[in-house]
Amino acid sequence: MEERWRCLEYRLQAVYTPHFLKTKDPTEVGTPNTRSRSFFFTLIRVPCQTPQLHFLIQSSSCDLFIIFCGGRNTLLKGIFRTKNLDDILAALSEQKHKLKRTLGPLNITLLGIGAIIGAGIFATVGTAAAGDAARPGAGPSLMLSFGITAVVCAFTALCYAEMAAMVPISGSAYTYSYATLGELVAWIIGWDLILEYAIGNVAVAISWANYFRSFMHDALGVDIPQWLSTDFRTARKIPGLIDSAPHIFGVPVVFNLLAFGIVALITIVLVWGIRESAGFNAIMVGVKIVVLLFFIGFLIYVVSPTKMATNWHPFQPMGWGGTLAGAAVVFFAYIGFDAVSTVAEETKNPARDLPIGIIASLIICTIFYVVVAAVFTGAMPYPVLVNKLATEQAEPLTMALRFVAPDARWATGLVDFGSVVAHTAVLLVFQLGQPRIFFSMARDGLLPPVFAKVHPKFKTPHVTTIMTGVIVGLFAAVMSIDEMVDLTNIGTLFAFVLVCVGITILRYKDPDRHRPFKVPFGAWFLPMLGAVSCIFLMYYLPPTSWWRFVAWLMIGLSIYLSYGYARSELGNKAGRSRITPSWLSLLGFGCFLIAVGILIVPHDSSMSELWAKMATGMAEGKRTIIAFGFIGVGLLLGVVGFVLGLSRGEVTTPAP
Repeated sequence: MEERWRCLEYRLQAVYTPHFLKTKDPTEVGTPNTRSRSFFFTLIRVPCQTPQLHFLIQSSSCDLFIIFCGGRNTLLKGIFRTKNLDDILAALSEQKHKLKRTLGPLNITLLGIGAIIGAGIFATVGTAAAGDAARPGAGPSLMLSFGITAVVCAFTALCYAEMAAMVPISGSAYTYSYATLGELVAWIIGWDLILEYAIGNVAVAISWANYFRSFMHDALGVDIPQWLSTDFRTARKIPGLIDSAPHIFGVPVVFNLLAFGIVALITIVLVWGIRESAGFNAIMVGVKIVVLLFFIGFLIYVVSPTKMATNWHPFQPMGWGGTLAGAAVVFFAYIGFDAVSTVAEETKNPARDLPIGIIASLIICTIFYVVVAAVFTGAMPYPVLVNKLATEQAEPLTMALRFVAPDARWATGLVDFGSVVAHTAVLLVFQLGQPRIFFSMARDGLLPPVFAKVHPKFKTPHVTTIMTGVIVGLFAAVMSIDEMVDLTNIGTLFAFVLVCVGITILRYKDPDRHRPFKVPFGAWFLPMLGAVSCIFLMYYLPPTSWWRFVAWLMIGLSIYLSYGYARSELGNKAGRSRITPSWLSLLGFGCFLIAVGILIVPHDSSMSELWAKMATGMAEGKRTIIAFGFIGVGLLLGVVGFVLGLSRGEVTTPAP
């Protein structure tokens, strides 16, 4: 017996871990005897997410408590472990990570309107109505397109409302996924939301700069130099712009100062405080609603109802194909209603105010969209609209005013101003949302602690707000808008799918949880309709979107494996080591190399075309060969890392 006891002590020292598990209900008790003295010890069998033994030696000289993990433990079980809702809500009481509650239902509704009414209604209605070479146009049925899209968004909005009322904490879909689908999925959705908020804001900032320059020219007669309002890639397509720009050491100075400047201004306002930000947003929402009402009233005054009714025929010039294609385009005019859920911790009564704000903002914006679509298509006949879009910049509302009242430059200037304000409001709300997602992820240990710092005076997440502003501003100064839009679209739809699925899962996983607001018609009907409809729209996105989306997720996975997995608060509570194993770092680096390869590969080619290019050798297939080389090395490192984990017993461990 003495020899066996020494062996047990040696094994405990060999697998020692600094994290201790404690329990008050031992399941097995034994008493080994040695020659010199008796030891009373307790064996405690507990479920565990890691394959390590855990033990606790109390200060008493006669008691030894040994705790070990029971059952078969896998790495996958750990990374899909969900966070208890009570633990999520308990984070609200931590003073050092506490935000100031100042927002009411009106503030929430105005934030939603501020996020929704923006670049979509001021820039995409013309394209959706007219179509292009790749898809048919909706024509006057654009009114119906907005209605269809509103119904699709309503499914998701109801799911967001239930989640936001039940889990009133910053983080939006990231927090909801952590409670329903597990840690890895939560990380993926948090990383994915960067596409919607930060990358999407880059596109909005660039579009804002274009409209601001147009407003200054039309309303005030001031011409801002193009080299201060254009990125370098776009400037190369404009004849003479590179030559006319100032040069430093022979290098042309071309960057979008306007886009960088508006992001910097918004960042300062957000650091200042949430109440001040909400007040600033309320002013902008009021301005753009007045401008849209002016646009509607002006067109009704200039164009008679009889003339509008005539222009509405045929209602579906391209059939249902055009109507549904238009619905897919204008879907992105609704992006933003989910952003209000990120301010749950700053809402006075989130269980009541968040559902009101989300649903009310969606209804109000839908009414505006349908009416604007009606007067827009009623003012411009479909054949004229198609020809106009072939030669003019896609500024549909000002284009409609120029068509019906070419001499009313003051009206055009007013709508230009409204577009600038609308873009500014979207920038404010999205720039408000992204730092709070970083804030929630850092509080859970998936990002460094500095991301969770709150300003001592303003009670805002100032570190992440400033960091987001710098990144968005720099990208907006040098990137073109078409490079940013696709990522925003697919990232948003993916987030919507996970939220809808999460509602159904949580209804069965935690049926007794108090739900101040519930999605009607049960746990399956509306949530699944929302998920399926979003997947349907994702299917029709271009292949480039999918390539870049997968690459983005692989980059996020590499960061999670290299940093977040080992430092997760939830994982550490389960006994996970805070030091990233070497095999896991190797796996993460492999994911990063795969992402690099995916970004390099030509996205406009099919797989057969890519293989054909590789067969030609380095002469024509150099880029493809390099891309697949990165992907191959990344896959190899991933396999090696996984095998090393298996060999060390850290991926799968049998029950003791």
